Amino acid sequence: MSSLQNPSVVLTGVSFAWPDGTPVFHGLDAAFGCGRTGLIGANGTGKTTLFRLIRGSLTPTAGTIGCCGRVRYLPQHLALRTADTVADLLGVRERLDALRAIEAGDGDPRHFDVLADEWDVEARARTVLDSVGLTSVGLDRVVGTLSGGETVLAALAGLRLAGDEVVLLDEPTNNLDRPARRRLYDTITTWRGALIVVSHDVTLLDLMDETAELRAGSLTVFGGTYSAYREYLAQEQAAAEQALRTAEQALRTEQRQRIEAQTKLARRQRYARTDFENKRKPRAVMNQRKTEAQVSAGKLRGELDEKVTTAREEVQEQAGRVRRDARIRIDLPDPKVPAGRRLAELRDGRGTVIEMRGPERLALTGRNGIGKTRLLETLADPGAAGSIVHAIRHTDRIGYLPQRLDRLDDDADILDTVRAAAPRTPPGEIRAKLARFLFRGDTVHRRVGDLSGGERFRVALAQLLLADPPNQLVVLDEPTNNLDLGSVDELVDALDAYRGGLIVVSHDDAFLARLRIQTWLSLDSDGLREDRPSRRGPQ
Repeated sequence: MSSLQNPSVVLTGVSFAWPDGTPVFHGLDAAFGCGRTGLIGANGTGKTTLFRLIRGSLTPTAGTIGCCGRVRYLPQHLALRTADTVADLLGVRERLDALRAIEAGDGDPRHFDVLADEWDVEARARTVLDSVGLTSVGLDRVVGTLSGGETVLAALAGLRLAGDEVVLLDEPTNNLDRPARRRLYDTITTWRGALIVVSHDVTLLDLMDETAELRAGSLTVFGGTYSAYREYLAQEQAAAEQALRTAEQALRTEQRQRIEAQTKLARRQRYARTDFENKRKPRAVMNQRKTEAQVSAGKLRGELDEKVTTAREEVQEQAGRVRRDARIRIDLPDPKVPAGRRLAELRDGRGTVIEMRGPERLALTGRNGIGKTRLLETLADPGAAGSIVHAIRHTDRIGYLPQRLDRLDDDADILDTVRAAAPRTPPGEIRAKLARFLFRGDTVHRRVGDLSGGERFRVALAQLLLADPPNQLVVLDEPTNNLDLGSVDELVDALDAYRGGLIVVSHDDAFLARLRIQTWLSLDSDGLREDRPSRRGPQ
């Protein structure tokens, strides 16, 4: 690790908008020093964009970003870099190639310049891989052959090896099983330097020294863990809700009093007109009283209007303190799957046969790299490479959501991507349904390749769940990785109402517990075994 004493990131009046003028945030001021910061916010609020600004791949529209120390970034799309090797993830490929060339007898001076004094680069790389549990993963192995969890752990090992002072982690626990998560947690608790972590993993966020939230284009920094921040926020919101109710009551009172006063004024004016018409008093006196009454009435109306305006402004101010965050809302079509309808079956070499019938719910667990994703891929695509378990399809209406999200066309826009799964559905109806996934107006024409991880996930989810005809079997591989906590709730509600079959791979036990899983399976090196939740241990 570097000897730099005060690594930091300082944001001063930072604003950013996309080339089409769409604003992301405005006037951000914050300082992240030595320590751990959890960066949270709903999907699409700009967390990944802020990381890109800090590392210099984007330029602020206004303001400045100062970084004291080298910056290293661990992106959330690592698994998509399938052609990279483990040495690339570690950042040692060039030096490793130079070392091997020299050892093979190539005396080109360039190799010595690249290697410098790091003759032990291969040994150090091997040591750091072993330290994160990747003892059987070679330096030349390509990312496409690794599980998502193995990819993240290898990249994390690279961060430790490089010793950079400012480290940005974007959803680092996605795809990690329990042992891998524990190793990551242990690494983070002993990390030196400035560490900023984007995550929806509550356990990880509770290891942070402070919590920063991006919301509605602004940044709030709280000196404490995520759970402490949520408790503070809950108290603040309860007070804000009460203040809003009080302000609304005051507005109703002022409006009622204005109506009552206007009614009295109208009655008096009617009486005055009657007196004037009946000539009960001298005309000069009547005119004087009429003028005085008009002045008095005008003054009273002005005072009443001012009170109503003040009360309305108070309501608006208090309403601004109350959160009304947008959340995805999903209504799934009924795939009409009879209870006895056979959808799929899983067979292993020991003769274990698991049948999926009707609207059954099955959870598949197991350590990283054991072959869970390969099994799902063979179920979704019969031509995919097999695993230790053989999957047999009994329906063609299978919707698959992969954890890599690599089945999307980066050059297509959101609308066309979803329409491809529902070609008979009118574009206007697709647009209306996309609004429920928080893609509204012209945002449906954004290029998929320009989306954040969370936005990309919502596109894949919409493509899966809005398919026409509806899928009879939905297969999900780590579906909560790119969802904020509110969206996880919405996904649970949608799947709860889904009447088709469901197979889900997840390391998120809290999520699985909410899905009313009926069949629990664990995949190991020998095949499948039933895994009752009450007996499950760390994987």
